[in-house]
Amino acid sequence: GLVPMGASATGNISVTVGMALLTLSMVQISGIRQHGFFGYLKGIIPPNLPWFVIPIMIPVEIIGMCTKHIALAIRLFANMTAGHLVALTMLSLIFMFKSYFVAPFPICGVVFVNLLDILISLIQAYIFTILSAVFIGASIHQDH
Repeated sequence: GLVPMGASATGNISVTVGMALLTLSMVQISGIRQHGFFGYLKGIIPPNLPWFVIPIMIPVEIIGMCTKHIALAIRLFANMTAGHLVALTMLSLIFMFKSYFVAPFPICGVVFVNLLDILISLIQAYIFTILSAVFIGASIHQDH
């Protein structure tokens, strides 16, 4: 996304939602492969619940499972988009002041923000990967 006239793939919400849906499907597939279909469904509901709470907990657990992956997608998209918006805002200061004397300050700011954006991109890729691994591990080891 830092290449001129280029765009980061994760700056598009469709890409991040697609990645989150792939992670969600891997969580389900891994859990079902490990425990079997009914064993996996049994592990979704916490143990020792009264019988009248179980119909309430099933949709709550399913919504919670989906919400974790939606948060993954939104977190990645928002962080990638935020860096580009800050850089665009700084560059627009040149046109707002209509002066070449002001230009060096926003340009230095944009260079700093772009360097920071590279760091944030690496951190977000790491966070997405680690959280995906945690979610897959939690579906395999439901006891913990």
